[in-house]
Amino acid sequence: MENYKKSKIVEKPSPLPFTNLPSDIIEMKVKDGSKIRNLMGYAIGKMESDSVRQILFTGSGKAISKTITCVEIMKRRLTGLHQITKVLFKQTEEIWEPIVPEAGLDALTVKRNIPAICILLSKDALDSQEPGYQAPGSFGAFWIETLKAESQGQIKRKQGGGRGAGRMGKHPRSVGGRGESYKKP
Repeated sequence: MENYKKSKIVEKPSPLPFTNLPSDIIEMKVKDGSKIRNLMGYAIGKMESDSVRQILFTGSGKAISKTITCVEIMKRRLTGLHQITKVLFKQTEEIWEPIVPEAGLDALTVKRNIPAICILLSKDALDSQEPGYQAPGSFGAFWIETLKAESQGQIKRKQGGGRGAGRMGKHPRSVGGRGESYKKP
């Protein structure tokens, strides 16, 4: 590949995984270089108006985590949002051209399947039987249970019984003979 340079990347168009979406739905295409502040300013402004009922966040590759972050911020700011999440793959083609065209090398086309995520947020109720559905506020109950489990685990850890080294410590520093440990003056 040292004799080639990447000339362009073509993203194959793929249909959205949701059916029956309104034609005027706002689609937030999150890219790796997108600023969350800019995305959220626009998206929250639109969702706070009464005319907009649904918004769609899409991201692929390195932008997946940023897409999820935007959705979580949106759900915290605007309570009562229903969510459906779909995970899919988008196909891209990278076209590599030879650095020295006279060398007799042909152009290369590399096809890649890149992970992508589409998250639909709606003020109105969505189909709860749809895979990937999350009801409004359902994350609250999950975190309450998680925190309870963690706090019980911390109580058990404080009681000991683990694989600790005991009284002497893992590596006792001996100055003199056996069993003597070094104590700071």
